[in-house]
Amino acid sequence: MTVEPAEVVVRATDIVKRYGDGKATKVAVDHVSLDVEAGEFLAILGPSGCGKSTLLGILGCLDRTFEGKLSLFEQDVRAMRDAELARLRGARIGFVFQAFHLLGHVDARENVLAPTLFVRERPDETKLRKRADDLLDEVGLGGRGDDMPSTMSGGERQRLAVARALLLEPELLLCDEPTGNLDLETGRSVTELFTRLHEERGLTIVAVTHEEQLAQAASRIIRLAAGKVVEEE
Repeated sequence: MTVEPAEVVVRATDIVKRYGDGKATKVAVDHVSLDVEAGEFLAILGPSGCGKSTLLGILGCLDRTFEGKLSLFEQDVRAMRDAELARLRGARIGFVFQAFHLLGHVDARENVLAPTLFVRERPDETKLRKRADDLLDEVGLGGRGDDMPSTMSGGERQRLAVARALLLEPELLLCDEPTGNLDLETGRSVTELFTRLHEERGLTIVAVTHEEQLAQAASRIIRLAAGKVVEEE
């Protein structure tokens, strides 16, 4: 029986990110290479300032000023124009940030629907609202669509941010310290949400974190220190 090789969603080869020039140059990411297979939950673990958020920004094509090679979904990022990359991010990648980045002037449902502001053809409004409510229910915020983010706890706001990231059905979810602003118990509940999304949806997740609790929920851990991979488990 022939086993088909797993699809490599992210392939980063010898990635280097420098800030400044001359004697003031700082190397934030130092010759990092990694592959992420479809359906994998990868945690990139390390202390603050080790370069992990910088690396995630490169993997998500939010930063293109790096050395090395990067392919997403078997497409060479360097060969793509800005408009092509924007379409790729919008259609296939979801982002979850430590600071939530919610819209404070609209309710939870409209926050979930925010990604549709950047698509060319907005789907049927009734179907969109139902999908938003279904996602709110999936992340544990059922019935909260009319609530404002300001009325929600930190954990609820992060769950709302996850629902927003899932709206356009991404194949890859990139998470930057998603439990960093949460207390231990709330962080545990959000970690359980990522575990469920990975197991039930088969979603590919890459999360950078300094917290062992989130890292231990992943199927693979890469440890980063001073911009370098120092251990993989």
